[in-house]
Amino acid sequence: MAETLALNVLVIGGGGREHALAWALAKSERVGKVYVAPGNGGTSGGKIENVAIGHSASDFSKLVEFAQTQSVGLVVPGPEQPLVDGISDAFKKVGIPTFGPSARAARIEGSKAFSKDFMKKHGIPTAAYGNFTDYNEACEFVKNATFDVVIKASGLAAGKGVLMPTTKEEALEALKSVMVDREFGDAGSEVVVEELLVGQEISVLAVSDGYTVTSFPAAQDHKRAYDGDAGPNTGGMGAYAPAPVATAELLQKIHKSVLQPSIDGMRRDGFPFVGCLFTGFMLTADGPKVLEYNCRFGDPETEAVLPLLDESCDLAEVFLAAAEGRLDAVPLKFRDGFSATVVVASGGYPGSYAKGRAIAFKPTAADTHVFHAGTACDGSQVVTAGGRVLAVTGVSDTVQGALDRAYAGVATVSFDGAFHRTDIGFRALNQPREGLSYADAGVDIDAGNRLVDLIKPIVKATRRAGTDSDIGGFGGVFDLKATGYKDPVLVSATDGVGTKLKIAHETRVHDTVGVDLVAMQVNDIIVQGAEPLFFLDYYACGHLDVEATRDFVRGVADGCVQAGCALIGGETAEMPGLYAAGEYDVAGFAVGAVERSEILPRMDDIDSGDVLVGLASSGIHSNGFSLVRKVVERAGLSFDSVCPWTDGQTVGQALLTPTRIYVKPLLPLVRRRLVKAMAHITGGGFTDNVPRVLPKNVCAEIDAQSWELPPVFRWVKRAGNIAADEMARTFNCGIGMVLVVAPGDVDDVLTTLAEGGEQAYVIGRINAANEANQGTATTINTDAW
Repeated sequence: MAETLALNVLVIGGGGREHALAWALAKSERVGKVYVAPGNGGTSGGKIENVAIGHSASDFSKLVEFAQTQSVGLVVPGPEQPLVDGISDAFKKVGIPTFGPSARAARIEGSKAFSKDFMKKHGIPTAAYGNFTDYNEACEFVKNATFDVVIKASGLAAGKGVLMPTTKEEALEALKSVMVDREFGDAGSEVVVEELLVGQEISVLAVSDGYTVTSFPAAQDHKRAYDGDAGPNTGGMGAYAPAPVATAELLQKIHKSVLQPSIDGMRRDGFPFVGCLFTGFMLTADGPKVLEYNCRFGDPETEAVLPLLDESCDLAEVFLAAAEGRLDAVPLKFRDGFSATVVVASGGYPGSYAKGRAIAFKPTAADTHVFHAGTACDGSQVVTAGGRVLAVTGVSDTVQGALDRAYAGVATVSFDGAFHRTDIGFRALNQPREGLSYADAGVDIDAGNRLVDLIKPIVKATRRAGTDSDIGGFGGVFDLKATGYKDPVLVSATDGVGTKLKIAHETRVHDTVGVDLVAMQVNDIIVQGAEPLFFLDYYACGHLDVEATRDFVRGVADGCVQAGCALIGGETAEMPGLYAAGEYDVAGFAVGAVERSEILPRMDDIDSGDVLVGLASSGIHSNGFSLVRKVVERAGLSFDSVCPWTDGQTVGQALLTPTRIYVKPLLPLVRRRLVKAMAHITGGGFTDNVPRVLPKNVCAEIDAQSWELPPVFRWVKRAGNIAADEMARTFNCGIGMVLVVAPGDVDDVLTTLAEGGEQAYVIGRINAANEANQGTATTINTDAW
């Protein structure tokens, strides 16, 4: 068997992150050489060698030429700027695998405005925000905001473009400094003004090949320069991992609600992310929310998490697998225990500081690592060359043990003016072990109460005779006597929305399926001749997203208004573990009333020669979506794709057109006894639904030439290569309701429906049946479709 060739790796950058990456990569038995460009005073020795080439865009051609000359088989860019400038694309052009995102994917860090819009589009939990290029518009947003704000320069600002004002006056001054005075240069030509989130922060570094995403242990860093989180913000004065606050349950939730949807979203949007996605989270009372994305490893988080890699884990193989799109074949494994990193900085940092000061080193103990950040070599002497000079990491079985080793390591290095924080890890050490609550189990009672408060005015708008639509009690109350019925019979219906919900989940459009839920019930009630009186809904989810649920209830209320029924109650069930993040299921229950003498169908009155009148549907309505979704997938489309059958909409928007509610235009016909029977065309199409209202002595013949098959059905039929008979027994095919009408009443019925805004057609007739076709419905001339 041929021996595997040594893998030469090029790490681009010169900080503590790059030293840690080079150190970890060099441990691979497969790696022959690790080049670091330009490197620092610590990235030289053994397999590791510095290369005197920078990493600005003007250096890309030199780096590519060097990589080709030295047979480099893997490139690992460290800093964000070269990634945003397209360094990965430069190496991809010459066929060298690169563990780093393309310039398009790196926009996720390069433009905060872009990343916030991406999160909104893909339903990633984050703070409320606005993006602004106009200074005056930004000021108006701040003045009208009902929350404290954070001001962020949208472009790259070397980690300094975030301002946290404490008053509106300070916020307006911050806007001026960024947008008018250009404190951060062109990075401030666009700003993000977002809600200030409160809670503990964690950082999650994740490796992805554009499909699979797997995470390092969550870390917590320390941004402020001095103990007690005092002083100015810095690039980071220390970190530890895994952060005790990041429980297994929390990390699983983050993976399902943020990391995997982010990777999937970037791929679907046309810029698959390959590399390290570094996501900052705020752990709020409403769950983890994204503060920002970074398109590369963090610093000093990298120095904290890499020493936790298991000895069996080959980081070079992991990076290469990600670059080649096969990450699922190479595991990322970690040792048990904790790590802590303490940054030793130059006096004056993050302001001005001296450089060129000699650094003295003493031997360190086992499981202690000194990573060079801002260092250089002056002959044989290592000297300071930056603000953050060294990152010292200790590893142990406990957080305290890791901190002890890190601080013991700090004591082995010295230079004039050196300083460091002495309280790294204080959050972990002070993390209380609290008793469990219902919220810890994933059920947020407070969120449920907030939802009730939000939807009360929405529900109130559906009130009608018999109820005032107040909610919040144990049961819904309806006064049947107030409706004026003399000898009423109650008619009930219950149903769901089916797999149309999957489209709502993916597109994060929730109100239209609320209308669908009502429509499925009230259309079933009107076919009995009954007037829908009241409605109740059931909403089940794994995690209660208050805004999504509010939108759904708003749709339910809209449907109730269209049907003339009252929304008098419902149930919201939060069931962690039963539903995936972002998913929910719904069901509805409706009750109507009809005078005993007016119940439909009047089967004894139906006879040969009666006419079938069809009412136009608004689209696919709520049945057949398992097949529709399969057709969309086979056509190579996503729900974000441009709709091929209608202009100005995406596929998802078009498919989410809500089910038409026929109650109000049909009630006058029912009360005038102009209709003998009605069939709501749902699952089963004409073939199964029309026979449900026919006596055995007749059959129905439906002529497909009587109306034009709507564009959505033509596309589904063609794209799915679906037979006409299958269309007729699966979909409504453009007819959502079928009426059985006496021949002499047809003109009156059509006129009344037109006056009510309905498009109706004569679509067939009732014929005498023989033994073979009694009580059946047949669709003829389907070749017209």
